Amino acid sequence: MVAGLKPTWHNDVSEIAASEWDALTAGQRGSSPFLRHAWLDALSRSDCVSPRTGWRARILTLRGAQGQLVGACLLYLKTHSWGEYVFDWAWADAYDRQMPPDEGGYYPKLVSAVPFSPIPGPRLLTTSTLTSAERQATQQRMLAEIAQAVDTEKWSSAHLLFLSDADVAAARSSEWLIRQGVQFHWQNRPDQPYLDFDDFLASLQRDKRKKIKQERRKVEEAGVKFRILEGADIQPTDWVFFDRCYQQTYLERGQAPYLSTDFWLQVGESMPSSWVMVQAFENASPIACALLAVDRQSRVAYGRYWGVLKAVSCLHFEACYYQPLQWCIANGFQSFEGGAQGEHKLARGLTPVATYSAHWIRHKGFREAVGRFLQREEVGVAGYISELDERAPFRNAQ
Repeated sequence: MVAGLKPTWHNDVSEIAASEWDALTAGQRGSSPFLRHAWLDALSRSDCVSPRTGWRARILTLRGAQGQLVGACLLYLKTHSWGEYVFDWAWADAYDRQMPPDEGGYYPKLVSAVPFSPIPGPRLLTTSTLTSAERQATQQRMLAEIAQAVDTEKWSSAHLLFLSDADVAAARSSEWLIRQGVQFHWQNRPDQPYLDFDDFLASLQRDKRKKIKQERRKVEEAGVKFRILEGADIQPTDWVFFDRCYQQTYLERGQAPYLSTDFWLQVGESMPSSWVMVQAFENASPIACALLAVDRQSRVAYGRYWGVLKAVSCLHFEACYYQPLQWCIANGFQSFEGGAQGEHKLARGLTPVATYSAHWIRHKGFREAVGRFLQREEVGVAGYISELDERAPFRNAQ
């Protein structure tokens, strides 16, 4: 174990130097643009993530004897479960109905996650200078600090969402409850990457290939054209238009959008190399926009945000899947994460990937009840993934 580690709780990411934080996250396997200091700071400065919206930052850091940042965990004290994508509404309801009044309510709870987006990745961040044994011990120390905070403050629980494999192992060894879920990711062929989108189509079963061609033809026959912008080529006017589409799509669903124009303008300026924007035009007028976050080092793209001003049949599939996949293949990317849920993604070449979360519940009886539920749920999820694997869209196993 690293000797003399000092834990500190922070109320905002701005309390930690950007150079320190980014040096820590850059060394993590599975890190993404969504863990960068600029992204987290923009969430705070734009007031998208704040006590007003039910996200109060409680960031844990561990520093060594010389003051060096050894470990960190991004956490929020939350008064609701919106924007998480690991659904615990039933737990909250059961807790509030069953617990005695002196236990308090389910909220607030402590959550480690990328706000508003189901991004898998490391949550128990450790410096790359640690040995394997030191890293595991540091992760377990953070888990113990989090559990102690829950007990001391009498919060109901702590939840670490969409964990890396290393985080899952650490949480299991610390007796946290583990929950399994499913996402759909596209994977490039490791030994013989796809030459182009047609090469990818050729790998699919005939009915899947035919369906994709039909969907793309509908968009083309509607006269929709596309333009892809990357990095610094995305101008503030492009961000404003994207936000207009994004906001409109949320409002049409009767929901308030999580992110604001100010937020998008901030991340467009502070981390331009992380973005690829797909713009759709009809008769030279922009009608839709999709946004990808990209990690050019690990060659992973994240399809997360989109919006449309005019309905066109199959436009969502083209803008959010086919154009991004075409770009990923052309640029040698290894994978494309398509977000939470959605069996329709399977027919479009995205295959199931297990995701994991870890949960610490203060009340022993309720923790045991949730543990029994998770055991039953795990069996169902495993069966679901097995069924999905049998429906793989490819002609031959890849």
